[in-house]
Amino acid sequence: MILSDSDSRPVLLVDVDGVLNPWHAESCPAGYHEYGFFPGERVLLSPGHGELLTSLASAYELVWATAWEHRANTLICPVLAMPELPVIEFPLSGRDVDFRKLPAVIDAVGARACAWIDDAHQSDHYTWARERTAPTLLIDIDPAVGLTSDVIAMLADWAADLGRAAQS
Repeated sequence: MILSDSDSRPVLLVDVDGVLNPWHAESCPAGYHEYGFFPGERVLLSPGHGELLTSLASAYELVWATAWEHRANTLICPVLAMPELPVIEFPLSGRDVDFRKLPAVIDAVGARACAWIDDAHQSDHYTWARERTAPTLLIDIDPAVGLTSDVIAMLADWAADLGRAAQS
């Protein structure tokens, strides 16, 4: 998938496990519910995350950047009361999904500004972010905590700063 260059908003790349699903949490955090999407695998989701992410939709083009791929739309979006999002598909070959993410992200994002929230950023993600000419923000999420309102505020501020810079 290649995102359109005609959208002036930055892209917000959203991972699921560790970001929306704090899978390292010792117990189910307050405001979360456990879902049995996959046998033997605990998935914890907070319906409040839908509201938090949707609050960024005017400032960002929200895009799934997760190994869940299209399952994020079919399983996560209904829980979060969100519309379906574009999905970056990762190649089936390669060492593991963490190392397969970056090439697909590079192709999808192109020259657009982007923010990426993930619990497993690799060193090559940081190298890519530093070397890009387009503004790029990588945010590490603690997989025991997941996405917080502080992270949403940071993302909103970053997008607002980009908008102010573009107007000057």
